[in-house]
This record gives sequence, C-alpha cells and structure tokens, in this order.
Amino acid sequence: MEITHATSSSCDLSAAADGDNSTAGSMPNRNVKVIPLEHPATRSFSSPSSSSSSYAVPLINRWVSKLKSMTLVQWLELFVPCSRWMRTYRWREYLQADLIAGITVGVMLVPQAMSYAKLAGLQPIYGLYSSFVPIFVYAIFGSSRQLAIGPVALVSLLVSNVLSSIADSSDELYTELAILLALMVGIFECIMGLLRLGWLLRFISRSVISGFTTASAIVIALSQIKYFLGYDIARSSKIVSLFESIITGADEFLWPPFVMGSVILAILLAMKHLGKSRKSLRFLQAAAPITAVVLGTTFMKIFHPSSISVVGDIPQGLPKFSLPNDFEYVKSLIPTALLITGVAILESVGIAKALAAKNGYELDSNQELFGLGVANVFGSFFSSYPTTGSFSRSAVNHESGAKTGLSGITTGIIIVCALLFLTELFTDIPLCALAAIVISAVMGLVDYDEAIFLWHVDKRDFLLWTITCTTTLFLGIEIGVLVGVGFSLAFVIHESANPHIVKTSCIAAVLGRLPGTTVYRNIQQYPEAYTYHGIVIVRIDAPIYFANISYIKDRLREYEVNVEGSTRRGPEVERIYFVIIEMAPVTYIDSSAIQAFKDLHQEYETRGIQIAISNLNREVLLTLTKSGVVDLIGKEWYFVRVHDAVQVCLQHVQSLKEMPKASELPTEDKPSFFQRFLKKRTEDVSIAKLESGDQGDPQLEPLLPEKDEKNG
Repeated sequence: MEITHATSSSCDLSAAADGDNSTAGSMPNRNVKVIPLEHPATRSFSSPSSSSSSYAVPLINRWVSKLKSMTLVQWLELFVPCSRWMRTYRWREYLQADLIAGITVGVMLVPQAMSYAKLAGLQPIYGLYSSFVPIFVYAIFGSSRQLAIGPVALVSLLVSNVLSSIADSSDELYTELAILLALMVGIFECIMGLLRLGWLLRFISRSVISGFTTASAIVIALSQIKYFLGYDIARSSKIVSLFESIITGADEFLWPPFVMGSVILAILLAMKHLGKSRKSLRFLQAAAPITAVVLGTTFMKIFHPSSISVVGDIPQGLPKFSLPNDFEYVKSLIPTALLITGVAILESVGIAKALAAKNGYELDSNQELFGLGVANVFGSFFSSYPTTGSFSRSAVNHESGAKTGLSGITTGIIIVCALLFLTELFTDIPLCALAAIVISAVMGLVDYDEAIFLWHVDKRDFLLWTITCTTTLFLGIEIGVLVGVGFSLAFVIHESANPHIVKTSCIAAVLGRLPGTTVYRNIQQYPEAYTYHGIVIVRIDAPIYFANISYIKDRLREYEVNVEGSTRRGPEVERIYFVIIEMAPVTYIDSSAIQAFKDLHQEYETRGIQIAISNLNREVLLTLTKSGVVDLIGKEWYFVRVHDAVQVCLQHVQSLKEMPKASELPTEDKPSFFQRFLKKRTEDVSIAKLESGDQGDPQLEPLLPEKDEKNG
C-alpha cells in the first residue's frame, strides 16, 4: 500500500503546501512514496459501550468457536493432562529413563520428607504421608512431566510459623490444622487455576522473590540449629528472637550432636558439590540425603549415645481416609494459605515452565496450578500438609532423564514401599542428621549472587532485594512479604505513571515488511506486509520489567510456533532459525527481564535458534552490556535497523537452503553454524534475489563494530 506524490525537491515546503504553482512548477519534480497511516474505522468510536462490545464480541466468538471445534481427545487432554504423554508413550525409549529417575527422586525424597515435616513442627511420618497421595494425583492432573512435588522447606517454614501461634506442636490440634491448611491451599490453587488468575503474581518482582527466599533460608537454617546444639530454642521467624534464644541456652550445649551434625552436613555439602561439578558423579547429589540417614542410623545402632535425640517410633502402613476438621480456624489460616498459594505459583509453576521449555512441550500455567490444587485437596484427605514443587528434586528428576509423569508414579511407589516395609528402620535416625539435610538443602536458596548482580546492574532492584530480605529477617515472614510486595507494586505504579511508558493492549507485535520499502510494521494493522521463512520479527511496545516479562516470553514462544495472516517470502525452510526483536519502544529494562533474556537465549540455543536485536536506546544497551547479555547473545547480532538484521538472517537462511545435507558432507570438513555465517557475511550476496525481487539497501549498519568488541 503506497501513494506516489510528485513534490518539489526545494526545501520551500510551505509554498508547495499553499499551492504556489509558480514556485512548484519552476522547480524539478521527483516521485516520493508515502505510506498512508491506517486509521481505525470511525464507527468504532461512536460510544464507549459500542467500542467495548466491538472488542468483547470477537473475543467471545473466538472462545465459543474454539470450544465447538475441540475433539474428544482435546477435551480429555484438558481435564486429564496425563493423557497427552500416555497416548504417545515410547516404551522402549522412555520406560528405563522414567524408572531410573523415579527411583532416584524417591530415594532422595524419603529422608527429605521426614526432615521437612520436623521443620513444619510435625511428626516425620506426616512428611511421608504428604509424599504419598499428592504425587499420584499430580501425575494424573499435573501438566508438567518432570516436576517433583512434595514437602518443601519454604512451605514447611510457613506452616510452622502460623501454627505455632495457635497451638503447641505436640498437640493433636496442630496436626489437624496443618492438614486443614493443605485443603485450603488446594482450594485456592484450584480457584486461581480455573479463573486463570495466575497472572496476578507477575507483579511481584524477581528481586522480591530472591530477597524473601534468602531471608527464609537463613531463618530455616537457624531454626534447625537446635538439633546440633542439643537444646530447644524459641520457635520464631525473626532472626533476633532466634539469636537471643540460642545465646540464652548456651549453657545446655552438648558436643555429641554438634559433632555428628557438623560431620554429616560436611558430607552432604561435599557430595552436592561433586555432583554439580562433575557429570560422572551427578548421582551423588541425589544420594546425599539417604547417605546421611544411613551413616547417622548406623552410628546410633552401634554406639547408642544417649545425648543424641532420634526420630523414635513411626507408625507403619498407609494413611487412612479422613476429612479435615476444625473449620473454626479457617479465618485465621486464610493469609497463610494465600501466601503458600503464591509460593506455589512463583516457585512450582516457574520451575514447571522452565522444564517444559527444555524438554520441548507446551505447558499452561493455569492448568498446572489447578493440578497442584487437586493434589493438595486429595492429599488433605489422607493426612497430608501443604505440598508444592521442589526445585532440587525437580532438577534431579530432569537430570536423571525423566521423560513423562511415570517417573512421579515410580517415586510414589517408593514412598508406598517405605510406609509399608521400612518404617521400623527409621526409628534410630538421629534428628541432627535430618537437620543437616534441611540446612544443606536451604543453603542453595541463599542467593547472594543475585544481590551482587543487582548491585552492578540495577540499584533500584538491589534496594528492593535488600528491603525484602531485611524486613523478612527482622520483622517476620508475613511482614517481609507484605513490605516486599508493597514496594514491588509501588514500582509498577511508578513505571506506569511515568510519561515514557506506552500503555498498549498488545505489548509484543509481529512485524512484516511493507512491499517496496524497508519499513516493517504490525502485520495485524497492515495485512499486506509480508514475513520471511525461517525468521520471526517481533516488536516489544513497552518497557520490559518483572510485571510483563512473563507475558512477553509467552508471546515470543507463541509467535515462533504460529504466525498467521501474512504472506511469506524468501528461501523456504522447515522451521524458525532467527527471532529478531525490535526494541525501539523499550525505554527501560530491569533485572527480571535481563534474567529472562538469558533464559530465553539458552532455550533458543538448545533448539538452534539465534536471537537478533535491533534499535536499542543507549540506556537499555548499557544495561544489557553491564549484565553480560550483549556478550551472551553476541555483539554481531545487534543492529541499528530491523532491515539490517533481516538481511543478515536472510543470508544465513539462504546458506542453509543451499547447504548439502549432513550425510553428504565429510565429517571432518563440515562447517559449524557460526563458521558458515561469518563466511557468508564476508561475501557480496545479492539481497534482491533473496527478497523476491524487491530491492533493499545492502549496506549494513552494525550497532557494535567488531573492532570495538574487545573494548566493550
């Protein structure tokens, strides 16, 4: 779409505008192509009600048509997500990997579950109960194939923190309230999943989450010190109260549990370090908790030291069905239930989405939240306290090769065997060994690297991290969360009220090239704009920060898979090789977005997709440089114009099209991805042939010249 005007080449434009024919006629004329602005239809502005209905009706119609077009299989996948992997299960390829991963996580979970139950103020058996029914239910209703759910340290601390103010941990009421809390958490998660309200927690910054988990990890570690010291300390989430209690009871200190706990903790940390640093020793990370239990139990059975406390008798058998009671305490438990639900969204769903991206399948965060809720609801009927996804066990599950939910079912079978046949072996487990397992697990949550990173990249986010961490440590968990979320929302309001923010209903738009130009515009607004095979061009139309980065990542993944309503040109290839991000409207980027860019680059890299970025402003470019994103993506992939990026990507797509298949190339002579690109870039390639006859400017304007790379 273009309009051709014959205008004067003179700079006296006012004369031409006033229709001064004598002046215009005396000057030489030239044709100027002007792209008309696409204005919305005037009838859409007749009234607010008609405007809103014009947007609402198509949305409703789209949902209705989508529901009508769903097949029986799609309905089954919607309500029972496990049917997705069951229908396509490859027995020879997946079975062994799932069994190994499930057994590995099960061996890791048994001692961890008992440890976290003690942290929650419950008997160790309730940790095993919480690892029984929820795992099987989640395997059916959960959409993640690698997420390992069960008791976790942070949720256990929250349970202990709220229930200790209501009842004593030795009372039966304490246990009943923990089970009731699981039911409430499950209901909240189901409601938020069904109403698709998971987006609400996008407004909590990454720095708030990091500061909160760091402070919580310190509180958890201090609360477990009592099993090392040999005497009780106050049950509190405030660091000052914990230190006062530790100092006050120092005269009751016992050496035997301190020495045993310290030795076991050192062994655990050494095994975790070796497991992470060497791939051949990766099994040590999963075997560390059970090793601690075996060593501690063996020592107790041989020497029987009276000064070291042990777990004691554990009832044998599976939990019985029973409905939670004591509903008169529901009102006082609502804040904690909501907080645990928030932790589930931030931690579990985040882990699940990352694992789904690494393993190449789609995951609906709201459906995932619903699956976690159903698992907690059913778990509460079988004496379970609140459970959620575990980062450490999920990582082990993924690294052990888990392919489907069958690995979770295998883990559940291990727990069943432990409940039926192994409880007698658990009676002599020293409590200091369980405490060492908890401390070694939460040490990974102390995110001081994030604080250093924020200090160098974004002082405002560092301030937010510091405020959240400090208030959580000194004023308690609830106040720490409220203060952190309050400041987080205050920053959102500040960013939204700042004039440089562009409020738009579409934060990310797919761009196409207008015929006969080097201009790229939204293909929804300009249907005649065309795209290129193997390349997706996306413009981000807002500052990128923690409140919208999750949405932007989802849209990038969506556009990569499906770009409808545009004509495609250029060499035909089977998939996407390049994602070009136009960032001219982006005036600000925070640390959450930086981390998201790193994750996105890693995800794309594993699938052979290269990110190219164009038209950044100085401040955003400076932030990306400080954080290492520029070097991570590659300085050669930053451009002044979208068209420059398209030309470079088209050259490479063409080289891929012309390249012989791998089987036709000798192994020793096969060039790498970047060798082919660098070679192709030095050649004088005709861009016109790649662009279906449309002439483009072959001159590139790299944003970061190669000669400056060493100085950048």
